[in-house]
Amino acid sequence: MIKVAMTSVYVEDVAKAHAFYTRVLGFETRTHVDPGGGSPFVTVGAREGAQPELELLLEPGDGPIAEPYRRSVREAGLPAIVFSVDDLRAEFERLRGEGVHFVREPEKQGSVLTALLDDTVGNLIQLTQPLG
Repeated sequence: MIKVAMTSVYVEDVAKAHAFYTRVLGFETRTHVDPGGGSPFVTVGAREGAQPELELLLEPGDGPIAEPYRRSVREAGLPAIVFSVDDLRAEFERLRGEGVHFVREPEKQGSVLTALLDDTVGNLIQLTQPLG
């Protein structure tokens, strides 16, 4: 069986992204090493043992391939990544209280409830909650 072990999201600033993804979104740091070269290698993942095998790499997004890709995805209004939540409306209120800017407030889209937020480092992030 093949499973996802790590995926990445290109960010404008790895340190700022790390702070946002851990302090605001609530992820835990899984890896944080400085291999030299000015940008640390940082992965985060869900807390409390949820998805222990899955990590999100906060990838520097200023390269010749990453920057145009990241910019194009954002300009198209597409999420760089989608996170699932158990209670989207509660998470929306919590995050809004933390000062998170939502591009799109919770709305029903077929069999899911979704919202779209700005991660402060160049990306739109979608939150989703299955309904029913």
